[in-house]
Order: sequence, then structure tokens, then C-alpha cells
Amino acid sequence: MTFRFRGTGNNDGFADQGMIAGLRAYWEALREDGALPRRHQIDPQGMAGALEHGFLIERVGAGLARFRIAGLAFHDLMGMDVRGIPFSCLFLGEARMPLQIELERVFHAPSILTMDLASPGHFARADLRARLIVLPLAGGAERSDLASGCLETPGPSGRGPRRFAIADSRQERVMLPDRAPQAPHSPAVVWSAPARPVPASLARPGFAEAPGSAPVGSRPRAAGGHLRLVHSND
Repeated sequence: MTFRFRGTGNNDGFADQGMIAGLRAYWEALREDGALPRRHQIDPQGMAGALEHGFLIERVGAGLARFRIAGLAFHDLMGMDVRGIPFSCLFLGEARMPLQIELERVFHAPSILTMDLASPGHFARADLRARLIVLPLAGGAERSDLASGCLETPGPSGRGPRRFAIADSRQERVMLPDRAPQAPHSPAVVWSAPARPVPASLARPGFAEAPGSAPVGSRPRAAGGHLRLVHSND
């Protein structure tokens, strides 16, 4: 079963040319001769429109990834510093196995993952919709071990932590130069989306990690739309 949001385009609160579109275009521009971009090529100035909502994740196992870098929006979503913790912390329990399968395709194929997400509300906060993109970066000979991306929401996240169900998921295979065609990667686990209802209302070049950077919550947030990137120490 697949859940979809009501409405598309600007009708659902997302701009047609929003931060995800901008980040995808920047990633495509970094593909020299069709190869995947490398981490050192990524300049935060090039993704300024998505910086607070951007992230860098590292594969640590089959379908498992952890945050290495995360923008301030993730602190607002989770109410904590997410550096070093599993990427799956953003998702409800029943969504984590589907997420694991989709992430392994990103790193193995490689492919681009886009998702529509929904976080149920309650009396103290409204339902929250989000769109996610995960873009592989160049790694080893057989697969990538790093990916960048962003999580876009049409408005404030409300009181955290916010965790998401998967409303829709799409994979786009990335064609690489000088690579023999392969059969699509087929995960050993086959899943269908859970029956849980989703509310219908719903700058350092190359991502350099600065030594001794303080946790997100320990520094005051600047006003006036200032963008700041959270850096991992490992």
C-alpha cells in the first residue's frame, strides 16, 4: 500500500523550484564526465539555499547510515544534536526497514532516493509533511559510502522530536561512465508499506569538518536567515 499526499506542486505547500530542486541541480553540475561528485567538491556556498536543511550521511552497514553533518533544521526537528546518530532516527519504527532497503539501493546501485514523508500531529502540534532527497557521492569501486541530501518541509516543524512515516518512495538509477550494465539490485527482504494511516492534511569548502566545533544546542542561533553548518569531529 502506498500513501500519497493530497495535492501536488504549490498546492501542497512545497515550491516547484524549492531547495530539493536546487540541491539536485547543484549535484548534477558537479558530475564531471558523468561520474558521481566527490565530497571535497561540495562547497556549502553552492547549496546555500538548502544548507540549514542539508546533511551528509555515511554508510556503516547494509542499509544503515549515520549523520556526519547536519544543518540546524535537524536540531529543530529532533530537539537534539543528530551528529553521529543513525539516520533512521528521523523515522517511525515501522518505516525503518523500508528505509534500510532504500538506502542500500542508494549506496549499491547507486541511485537517487526521493521520499514524501508525513509526521502525525497531536493536540500540541500540527501534522507535518516533508520531502527528502538522498544523493550518492563517489566512494569505492563497487559502491558509495557517502551521500548528501536535504529534508524540505513547507513550514515550521513544531515541537520536536518529529518522526516520519513513508508516504511515497522513488528510486532513480544513476548511470556511471565505464561501468558495465548490471541487473537492478534486489534486496533480500520484500516489504509493503504499513497500514498505519498518514494524515491527509499533511562555510567550509568540501564539507570540511572543523575541529572542536561545539554541539548545535550550545551556540545561539543567529537571526536574519543566517545559515550555519553543523560539523562532525570524526
